[in-house]
Amino acid sequence: MHGQTSKKQFLLWKKRPLYWQSALTLASVPAVHGLIITFPLDEFEVRRAELHELWRIDALGVECISCSGGSSRQESVAKALRCLPPECTHVLIHDAARPFVRPQLIQAVITSLDSGAAAAVPALPVTDTIKEQTGDRVQTLDRASLYAVQTPQGFTRDVVTQAHARALEQGWIGTDDASLVERLGFPVQLVPGEAENIKITTNQDLRMLQEPEYDLRRYCTGWGYDVHRFGPGREMKLGGVSIANGPEVEAHSDGDVLLHALIDAVLGCLGQGDIGDFFPDSDPSYEDISSGVLLAETLELASRHGLCIDHVDLTIISQIPRISPWKHQIKKNVYSLLGLSPQQVNIKATTEEHLGFTGSKQGIKAVAQVIGHLTG
Repeated sequence: MHGQTSKKQFLLWKKRPLYWQSALTLASVPAVHGLIITFPLDEFEVRRAELHELWRIDALGVECISCSGGSSRQESVAKALRCLPPECTHVLIHDAARPFVRPQLIQAVITSLDSGAAAAVPALPVTDTIKEQTGDRVQTLDRASLYAVQTPQGFTRDVVTQAHARALEQGWIGTDDASLVERLGFPVQLVPGEAENIKITTNQDLRMLQEPEYDLRRYCTGWGYDVHRFGPGREMKLGGVSIANGPEVEAHSDGDVLLHALIDAVLGCLGQGDIGDFFPDSDPSYEDISSGVLLAETLELASRHGLCIDHVDLTIISQIPRISPWKHQIKKNVYSLLGLSPQQVNIKATTEEHLGFTGSKQGIKAVAQVIGHLTG
């Protein structure tokens, strides 16, 4: 990139290098169990120290190791593959210059692998007219069969390792890892990509990081509130997590006060009323239903309306039980349900100093704020 003194994967965004943004998002996906980050050989020691400090600030929750890269992207991937632990069966390969990747896309690739694909690649249909020039001859290609490919690309370990070994042996050079797998003769399954998952390549791309243009008319905030009384009924759940030895709650569904407040906040962003409008307690089909299911239906509605959630702030208000032992697990479950990174979800807990409804241990409350933007 002309005029840049730093490699693009080390440019700062949200006060973190680009590669760390991708690491945070990948680590937020429950099916991802570890990360290997390759650094240029001439910067390896400096970047390894940087990685240690980033880990101290933003613990990923999964194992993360570094290895020195090669003289090309392909060689760097091959070296990283040799660092995989023996128990690893599937691999995701992601370009650090794509910091906007979302957990939903990562999970879609993993789901494709789980269904039996040897290779799964996110891709978007080409919308521009594409022409091919050979010498003086120019012809228009049929864009109906053309796709722009993204990362992360997913593979079974055996297939991608075999592809890179054959590439080294026979001198193949691929534009991406999937091209090596294709050349080996294995089918590649395409997964719908995301327009936001851009690759930082040009100075114009950099301006998206450094000088964001916000259309405030497209941003929205939703607020949610819910309360449940203690009493014989349902096991206490908060954010989809069962709270062992917590008081039972009276409820028609599973009584997850935190997810109910969150659902109301999402609906608030959409201007679509409240949870009772969509899932009334007068409907027997919702009796004892998981609030995670209700949230999934609400998120599907949000997706149809073009809502992209940017940040969620949740507060649990209760005198009992003590919430702190469960906060980390609740947070992880909530950001996984939402398909967000850990930095996009905050969980707080407080008491009301023995005052009022919750202070006298009669019940539990939760409030939620959701900040998002409309893409439609």
